[in-house]
Amino acid sequence: MNAVITGASRGLGFATAEIFAKNGFDLLLTSQNEVLMYKALENLTTRYPTASIKAKPFDLADKTQARAFGQWALNEARKKNEENRRLDVLVNNAGQFIPGSVHNEGDGVLENLIAINLYSAYHLTRELLPEMMKQKHGHIFNICSIAALQAYHNGGAYSISKFAMAGFSKNLREEMKEYGIKVTAVYPGAAYTDSWASAGVDPARLMEAHDVAAMVYSASQLSLRACVEEIILRPQRGDL
Repeated sequence: MNAVITGASRGLGFATAEIFAKNGFDLLLTSQNEVLMYKALENLTTRYPTASIKAKPFDLADKTQARAFGQWALNEARKKNEENRRLDVLVNNAGQFIPGSVHNEGDGVLENLIAINLYSAYHLTRELLPEMMKQKHGHIFNICSIAALQAYHNGGAYSISKFAMAGFSKNLREEMKEYGIKVTAVYPGAAYTDSWASAGVDPARLMEAHDVAAMVYSASQLSLRACVEEIILRPQRGDL
């Protein structure tokens, strides 16, 4: 079983990689930061020595690199025997948050966030879909955000990009039904990751990254006749 996970060096992506490795999946991982990616790879291979875990840094905001990662993942999977080369799970998690509002955020913020929060998933998914459609199997998870369901103060271009990601996911779900490929949009609220460490927010006020990862993994384990179309998670006390 193979899981392809982007933005996997920390936060939700790393937590998702952990739970799939723990449950017997082989991993094909990427993130933009080379140092963090290889540190995460070392961490995972040490703790899950029976799993085949491969990682390579790519900047998925760049269309060429997004496609290159897709080809790299396909080539790594094809090196395995016939029984183990199938692509089972794709988690489109690569993303970035830049606070601001439409009326005052910097020039280029929307373009940058659309590139990493939407185009990365679009181009990578298109690269992997022919193989998944051929095998008539697979589960694609698109990590959106609560910001894709409800606009909020200082959300600006980030929220716009996540609304677009939700639209991509809904469209893909309809297209892939006949091919046996499941598509799930994940809408997490605030979960404690490195990006929150300096924010001064009490960690107890936030979800754990593992909470989101656990829901993704659980959804991937249903029978072929069931698809979780949307997962919405919020901190117990609500959004910040």
